[in-house]
Order: sequence, then C-alpha cells, then structure tokens
Amino acid sequence: MTSIELDHTIVPARDKERAARFLARIFDLRYEGPIGPFIAVRLNDGLTFDFDDRGEHFEVHHYAFRVADRDFDALLARVQAEGIPWGSHPWSRTNRELNRDGGGRRFYFDDPDGHVLEAFTR
Repeated sequence: MTSIELDHTIVPARDKERAARFLARIFDLRYEGPIGPFIAVRLNDGLTFDFDDRGEHFEVHHYAFRVADRDFDALLARVQAEGIPWGSHPWSRTNRELNRDGGGRRFYFDDPDGHVLEAFTR
C-alpha cells in the first residue's frame, strides 16, 4: 500500500480569521495565522485546516473530530460557555443531548459559517 498522509485541507469561510480563531478556541488547537493567502489552524503534527475567504456563498461541510475521552468534557464545556447550540445527531444539533451509540460519546454543532462539526470519542 502507498504511504499517504493528509497534510492540509481548505475550509471555506466568510471571514477566514474569525473562522480559524473559532476552531482554535473551541477545540483548544494551535492558531498558526497566515500561510500565504490562508489562515491555518494546526490539528495535529501532520494536518492543518487552512481557512480561505469565499464570500457569502459556498457549500458547507461536515468535519468530524475524534478527541480523547479526557478532552471531551472540556470541549463540550467551551461550546456551552459560548452559548453554541449542540445536539446528538447531524439532523438534531440543538437538543443538548449526547449521542452514546457505539459506546462512546459524540455531539454536533455548527461553526459560524454553518459547517457541521462533530466531536466524538470512539
């Protein structure tokens, strides 16, 4: 099998600076700032999300983040502290319930640009 690793992905935003700082703050990630025309947030040693201004009209995406059990509660607390609606399924992102299917925990919420973010432990 070929050795392959995802290095970065472009995330469309209305305001790339605001979007990058939101993701970094909520997930407690490293904000790296401008990299060429993009604003980068480091997710791990090998991957950045590179935010790009796309105006008012772009397709929203779903981004799923597996987090350690020890980090899950702090992440949920940051979402709640900011008053961000959250819920148990992609189609139910406001019921303030955790999804425990499969033995782990997960929840969904929207970022400021409408992308659906999922945090899960397994």
